[in-house]
Amino acid sequence: MSDTSSTGNVDVVDILTSDHQDMIALIGQIKGTSDEAQRRDLADTLIAEVMRHAVAEEMYVYPAIEDHVPDGHDEVEHDKKEHQEIVELMKRLEKVEPAETGFMELVNELEAQLRHHANDEESEQFPKLRLHIPREKLVDIGEKVERAKKLAPTRPHPSAPHSELFHKTVGPGVGMVDRILDKLTRRHTDS
Repeated sequence: MSDTSSTGNVDVVDILTSDHQDMIALIGQIKGTSDEAQRRDLADTLIAEVMRHAVAEEMYVYPAIEDHVPDGHDEVEHDKKEHQEIVELMKRLEKVEPAETGFMELVNELEAQLRHHANDEESEQFPKLRLHIPREKLVDIGEKVERAKKLAPTRPHPSAPHSELFHKTVGPGVGMVDRILDKLTRRHTDS
């Protein structure tokens, strides 16, 4: 993923939008290669990036939406349901080998879900965030999101709750275990 925070004074909307673009680009790379090992590595990287992004959103962005955006609670509940669907789909993708016909079907399904989710956020929620939250606060949230992504889980955990409290208390431990497993299994998780 792009480290948009290194450019300084970048707000959370720019960071998350860049993440969305990077995720879609990874899908393009998966579709653009017939090398099965490379497809697996790219899919694992995509899964890790989506997990980091989603956890960081649930930790810092969704609470901000609930606190500052009219009807924010309903929007967040909708997003959490979409996150759960994406996590379940990624868990299925993790278990399928790239040589199997179902692999690319799952990649296409994941692409559709990610594009839908990103479009909802970028066209509806992000403008509301910028309207209702001062820029300095959006920059602060962006810095927290970038830090959270470094500690977040890299594997889908469909049974884990999509809650700020869970991610802030248990999430770093789950993320540490995931990163240890990634190292032991030589799983690719960085683009």
